[in-house]
Amino acid sequence: MKSRILIIIFILTLLAGGGIASYRIYDYLENDPTFCKSCHIMETAFAAWEKSVHKGVNCHDCHHLPPQEGAYLFYSFIIHRPESVPARHGKIIVAGKFCIRCHFEVSKKYPQAVSIKASQFHAKHGFEKKIECSKCHGYKIHEFLPEERFCVMCHEGKEVHGTGMVELACLNCHSDRSKDLRPEREKCLFCHGSDEVRAQMVREKRLDVKHFTPSPEKIKAAIKINIPADSKHQFDCYACHQPHEKARPDWSECINCHTDFIDTGKHKLHVKIMNINCGECHKLHSWVVTHEEAKKGCVKCHESAKIYKKWAG
Repeated sequence: MKSRILIIIFILTLLAGGGIASYRIYDYLENDPTFCKSCHIMETAFAAWEKSVHKGVNCHDCHHLPPQEGAYLFYSFIIHRPESVPARHGKIIVAGKFCIRCHFEVSKKYPQAVSIKASQFHAKHGFEKKIECSKCHGYKIHEFLPEERFCVMCHEGKEVHGTGMVELACLNCHSDRSKDLRPEREKCLFCHGSDEVRAQMVREKRLDVKHFTPSPEKIKAAIKINIPADSKHQFDCYACHQPHEKARPDWSECINCHTDFIDTGKHKLHVKIMNINCGECHKLHSWVVTHEEAKKGCVKCHESAKIYKKWAG
């Protein structure tokens, strides 16, 4: 009887020990990133992962191999002994559905993950255009933040023209709040406006302000503008300014919108006859020539006070 009990205890001990060992082996294979590093060809990828924003994320939370592909990789490692990671030829290594689990849905495991729910960039590219996340995030191994000018890889010909703007990142201008992703006025005012405007945008924790913020030198060098609350031009800056073509419009372009200007005020005399451009009389971004402004501006050309007084009343 005792021998049977001992045998049973021995068998149970073996089963328990085997179970614990099996679990530890499984946990090592599935949940320990150092297992991935055990393959020498993964050393570069592992080093990049350790420096990335995903350094606290388990490899298997993103990488999910089908059984047949896992078996093939094991076979290839044993038989062919590759010296480097084979080219993927554009294959999607991490499907976007796994990214969404943390960055769109609420993740209990990684609550610190940045949410893209309010991001129009991701709505446009990921959900509307059906572009896989790794097309932009991870086109280089374990470098998840696209480079400053990455967008031009797809948006060809969208370089920037304009003094001081050539090297700006795409996010410095394009808005993550507008549906067409075009710059809102406040995005332009991040450089061309006041400190209060910049501080407010930073407080909002916008993705398009968090990454690639213009340097203090760039911001300081940008021409500061003030658009009065009563200005008639209450529209977005890109209505006049086209940085992908020509940042600063010519004065002749004003007539594209102001088609009836010639019959208004003294435009026929000044523009048609005297060939004076709009900026000689109109102050940038406020535009309306008030009597107070006329007292200072008109006399630059009209030296005779009598001529001015007759016009101004």
